[in-house]
Amino acid sequence: MIMESEVPEHLKCPISLEIMSDPVILSSGHTFDRSSIQRWFDSGHFTCPITKLPLPLHSPLIPNHALRTLISTFTPTPPLTHHHETLISSLASPSSSLHSKHDSLRHLTRLSKRDALFRRRITESGVVPVVLSCIDDDLLREKALSLLLNLSLDDDNKVGLVAEGVVRRVVAVLIGGSSDCRAVAATLVTSLAVVEVNKATIGAYTHAIGALVSIVRSGKGREKKEAATALYALCSFPDNRRRAVDCGAVPVLLQSADSGLERAVEVIGLLAKCKEGREQIEKFDGCVRILVRVLRNGSSKGIQYALLSLNSLCCNSDGIVEEAIEEGVLEICVGLLEVDNDKIRRNASILIQALRSNRRGVNC
Repeated sequence: MIMESEVPEHLKCPISLEIMSDPVILSSGHTFDRSSIQRWFDSGHFTCPITKLPLPLHSPLIPNHALRTLISTFTPTPPLTHHHETLISSLASPSSSLHSKHDSLRHLTRLSKRDALFRRRITESGVVPVVLSCIDDDLLREKALSLLLNLSLDDDNKVGLVAEGVVRRVVAVLIGGSSDCRAVAATLVTSLAVVEVNKATIGAYTHAIGALVSIVRSGKGREKKEAATALYALCSFPDNRRRAVDCGAVPVLLQSADSGLERAVEVIGLLAKCKEGREQIEKFDGCVRILVRVLRNGSSKGIQYALLSLNSLCCNSDGIVEEAIEEGVLEICVGLLEVDNDKIRRNASILIQALRSNRRGVNC
């Protein structure tokens, strides 16, 4: 077993000081473990932890495959135990009963949830096509989706799963599955969309974005929230914003935001970046009122995206500027300059400038 002291420092995350399991590169050129840097961003920081310099908005996290390969030499994959091999054999055997397959999926899902090495062994066993085929069976569907979700936690598997044909089956579940299965399928889309090429592939797949919009419109509870989260992941890719607008996402998302689904505001923040999205948002009666309500009562992340949305809208519409000023946005933003969150302060400052500039007839 490799002792902690034997692990080179460049394989350890600068934040957690532990060996990285999912190394990603920031635009600053420095590498961190994905979970550690994501917590850094979620806490409101907008700088590189090492250089302390500001990062671009929506700074991409680029998988460091070379370093990941090097790390794997310090964390060798243990062989599957006889019990694990039996579970995989039972799942893959055409003669196994549905009950046996379900039991195997249940155990494999539990074992793979927190064990990256075990996930690697499952993938290397060649059983993924069998798991995909299990989605077609009503009894096995939810467990198969859950196992695929676990496998997708590793970046090396994300592109491979899409290449194996997971998108077709996931979209079918989004359209016609049970509420619980739709929730897991939407979460799987979010996980797969961490990789940029998958955002393009999934977004271009017929009915993928439309199915997610339909769930946000008509779904309940968890499936609705997970579908909105999946839309957010996909719409960080510019081409998918127009696709979402064409699927009628804007009114659906604004109605959901008005009903308290804050994740919908985050998607609106992305759609407001494209001309088609802004046009649809402006057409929605009460859009400014909804965003102002989030500014007053939302979480830190909700406030960030309400500010982003208003920035995009105010820089392109005098009518929105007038409405925003009437709703007290200028005063709210002045108050937000005092909060302990870099992103909120920065976006509030930009919006103040946009409102004041438009008052004087100056474009953003």
